[in-house]
Amino acid sequence: MVGRNKTKELIYHLLVAFGAIVMVYPLLWMIFSSFEPTDMVLPTAAKLLPENWTLDNYIRGWKGFMGYTFGTFFANSFFIALTSTFGTLLSSSFVAFALQRLKFKLRGVLFVLVLSTMMLPAQILMIPQFMWYRHLNWVGTYFPMILPYFFAIQGFFVYLIMNFIGGIPKSLDEAAKIDGCSYYGIFFRIILPLIVPALITSAIFSFIWRWDDYLSALLYVNRANMRPVSLALQLFNDPSSGSDIGSTLAMSTLSIVPATIIFLIFQKSLVEGIASTGIKG
Repeated sequence: MVGRNKTKELIYHLLVAFGAIVMVYPLLWMIFSSFEPTDMVLPTAAKLLPENWTLDNYIRGWKGFMGYTFGTFFANSFFIALTSTFGTLLSSSFVAFALQRLKFKLRGVLFVLVLSTMMLPAQILMIPQFMWYRHLNWVGTYFPMILPYFFAIQGFFVYLIMNFIGGIPKSLDEAAKIDGCSYYGIFFRIILPLIVPALITSAIFSFIWRWDDYLSALLYVNRANMRPVSLALQLFNDPSSGSDIGSTLAMSTLSIVPATIIFLIFQKSLVEGIASTGIKG
């Protein structure tokens, strides 16, 4: 029996390792190929490690386009991702607290509407949203990519924070009421400090989703100096004049660095937030 268990364990680890290599290999190829001369990327695509290491792709790619360096595009992405994430956390925590702790008419209906936003594909709302934002003269600005997130439009985060709040004893709310706390006092003094793990989890997911958002930038950004990284990478690939594969790979490698650093720093909090939400939900 001991020998069989060891064999099963060995096979399991081999299969997991094989799956991990398959998943990570394209990412590793992108990173290593970014140090390969542009004219050698495709001819040596079968090899993982480059034969001739160079930083020309990073130097050329960072220069950007039309007088704007890639630092400008990174700054745009940080501005969009950070402000929209702040709006998401603020609005989602308010809505989650109201739906979980307060009693008012049509609360069940509102909860169903919040959940329905998780079930509707974003592509279905793309055309009516664009027409609405164009009527508001928001097209060509960052407003469509930031302001809606201050109104809890992502039901996933509301539901996640609601589950976490549901695990907090209501006796704390009652004790705060006896001490004279209003609903605002209960939220800011009792609930908010206790839901930090859920907020960190929501912040990580929101930041990554907004950082990688290509479709919204494509729809609403029409000036070169306003492009985020996700849209600026498109400029390296022009079907009419040619593509700079080396610079594309180099800037794509740099584009994953912020999200990777955030994930590594808050990895423990992310796992804690997901695990606690699942247990308490």
